[in-house]
Amino acid sequence: MSHPLEISSAEETRFADLVTDALETAARAGADQCEAAVSHDLGLSVTARLRDIETLEYQNDRSFGITVYFDHCKGSASTSDFRAASVREAVERACSIARRTARDPCAGLADPARLADDPPDLALDHAWAISPEEAREMAIRCEGAALDSDPRITNSEGATVATSRGLRAYGNSHGFFGTYRRSSHSVSCAVLAGDDGGMERDYHYTASRNPAELEGLEAVGAKAAERTLLRLGARQVTTARVPVLFPPELARGFLGHAVGAASGTAQYRRSSFLLDAAGEVVFPGFLNIRERPHIPGAIGSAPFDREGVAATDRDLVAAGVLQGYVLSSYSARRLGLETTGNAGGVHNLLVEGNAEGLDALVRQMEQGLIVSELMGQGVNPVTGDYSRGAAGFWVEGGEIVYPVSEITIAGNLRDLYRNIVAVGRDQDLRGVIRCGSVLVAEMTVAGN
Repeated sequence: MSHPLEISSAEETRFADLVTDALETAARAGADQCEAAVSHDLGLSVTARLRDIETLEYQNDRSFGITVYFDHCKGSASTSDFRAASVREAVERACSIARRTARDPCAGLADPARLADDPPDLALDHAWAISPEEAREMAIRCEGAALDSDPRITNSEGATVATSRGLRAYGNSHGFFGTYRRSSHSVSCAVLAGDDGGMERDYHYTASRNPAELEGLEAVGAKAAERTLLRLGARQVTTARVPVLFPPELARGFLGHAVGAASGTAQYRRSSFLLDAAGEVVFPGFLNIRERPHIPGAIGSAPFDREGVAATDRDLVAAGVLQGYVLSSYSARRLGLETTGNAGGVHNLLVEGNAEGLDALVRQMEQGLIVSELMGQGVNPVTGDYSRGAAGFWVEGGEIVYPVSEITIAGNLRDLYRNIVAVGRDQDLRGVIRCGSVLVAEMTVAGN
């Protein structure tokens, strides 16, 4: 029998009552502004390793948070206990903290005019009616497809089937109250392969809000095995400056450093390699990055941000020029600007492609490196210096000739972004940044 994770409609009513009671309690205590957020997430995760169940985990997370302001003095508190007495205690703690903090003229709720009016239903919640027993069999099937694909697949880190659903509510003393449901489903597999040259590991995964959009179980396992086998026989390369190609799953992280540098927090703290860069050319002229928060069912979609501000379409980068920053109400006030509806982060950044996918870009690069894995945290957000351990594949004559490992790729992000040659149309839809393969004209690849 299947057991879908379900949060009842009565829970929405209860959340509304919790928020209302908390705001009223804070107002009676003297807060001139206050906001409260409630969430409840249910989940199931099953991992199979070597054709047997290894872990089975249930998730049942509840959170209530209250923030109050006394003449721009801020206090926050939270609890996982939704009983009335516990909620009141959290409100009292927040008020006590606010009375003891320094006044910050930028602290406070979002401008009432910016709050979402009639937030859209974005179809973010899709049930996956699987029982733990069914999830176990699915994980075994996924891993089995990898283990059975080739005798060189000698071990496994397991296959995991995970599903979760949640409900979030937010309200504030400006009269805003909104809720939305969300789901997340995934299947992943990681295996190891060996030959006389040593051992290699790789993985593959599929993720979506809608289980109907997941890749097939056997396809995930087979892809994990294929990726692992391709890495056998890896070599080092001689240090050189060559083109570097990031596949979609790594390109989104590579471009994500620019999003972090454009965040309001990095800007007002003066800790960004894109400091005061709004209006400057940061990328080549063909590159556009558009924020589209209302794509139905997308991983990064949201009807409003964490402050209740309406999420709206905008261009973060147009024709290579950084159009502005990623701002919450607080960071916007610190910079003398207006919020962009990004409290909590960006929503569906679409990096438009100007070329075909990975294979076409391999032919275009002629010689260089395809990155398949990045290691370490060698990115300086202040200077933009970039140095990461890497593994991947060496390209000669527009074709992959052998895998490589134990190398480092390096450069400065300001230079690397301007030297992007092409962006593929092979967008990866599994994350908030929807990006295809990215070809950079030149990076230092350090090996022997």
